[in-house]
Amino acid sequence: MQRVYNFSAGPSMLPLSVLERAARELVNYGEAGMSVMEMSHRSPEYEAILFGARDSLQRILQIPDNYKILFLQGGASTQFAAVCYNLLNGSGKADYVVTGQFSKKAMQEAQKYGDIRVAASSEDRNNTYIPALSAKDFRPDADYVHICLNNTIYGTRYHTIPDTGGIPLVADVSSCILSEPLDIARFGVVYAGAQKNVGPAGLTIVIVRDDLLGKARKDTPAMLNWQLMAENDSMYNTPPCYAIYMAGLVFEWLEKEVGGLEAMASLNQQKAAVLYDYLDGQNYYLAPAEKPYRSLMNVTFKTGDEELDKQFAKQAAAAGFKNIKGHRSVGGMRASIYNAMPREGVEKLVRFMAQFADAHPKA
Repeated sequence: MQRVYNFSAGPSMLPLSVLERAARELVNYGEAGMSVMEMSHRSPEYEAILFGARDSLQRILQIPDNYKILFLQGGASTQFAAVCYNLLNGSGKADYVVTGQFSKKAMQEAQKYGDIRVAASSEDRNNTYIPALSAKDFRPDADYVHICLNNTIYGTRYHTIPDTGGIPLVADVSSCILSEPLDIARFGVVYAGAQKNVGPAGLTIVIVRDDLLGKARKDTPAMLNWQLMAENDSMYNTPPCYAIYMAGLVFEWLEKEVGGLEAMASLNQQKAAVLYDYLDGQNYYLAPAEKPYRSLMNVTFKTGDEELDKQFAKQAAAAGFKNIKGHRSVGGMRASIYNAMPREGVEKLVRFMAQFADAHPKA
């Protein structure tokens, strides 16, 4: 069967060359005589894979030396609690900016552990924009400020990093990591599930500034203690070995085939422009996300008719555009155009959208 264009919000498509290389190495990796899935995580062969992936990520994101890179398990959602265990340890206060479902879930999880305040929210306009923020919006004694940099469900993103006035900024970057350059030095912590732009589900990346380590609450579970994980090179227990290997291949693809994050950003901007330019030039589909805040990674749209939306998703899938249906909480459609989605896939989707509009006129 021919490969489809997978517009899933995650797990998402991976670069074809990465999948083909993984297939070649599946049964026998290098001179190991075994699959990566069979290796001891303590073996020299696997340590080379893990440390190589870590070094590649540091180069690609230009992560300063005073940050630790952790390869963990549990998904980004586990970090909702880990952030509190590791950082909510001074005043016991933290400020959250709620701009979508995952930032809201993070805030709700944090409420179990301390004095949590919603500093700003975009819920008044159904999360179609990002609130304007400045240092005065945050409590000066907050232990940290938390944001979600890209909102997968609603198709919005931060175009500027908020000024928190020196309070550590924590960001969930799951759906935009490695899509463009990111100034890591502006953050105390960034974390991301891998299954959108990095690799298969199972790996979670945490990048944490050194001065924020060693402050975990006494009741912090070992598996959520960033310092413990850093001291053990992410191998306090068996890490998600194969997912880390796959991430390393994606990092290599970004460096050697794409040419780094500046080049990746240019490609992503071009892809997004194809879809947004079409949406802005017609009147059949509605694009809910307000223009100044549109995501590069997740493009949301709808016809305004639920039955037409259902037909669109069904016919799109039959035509090879899979997982185009919007999140159940908002309906409509969503095209997730992560790094591995080729421009050709977006161009073909736009042609399908135009054909569908012609074939299904609105009443």
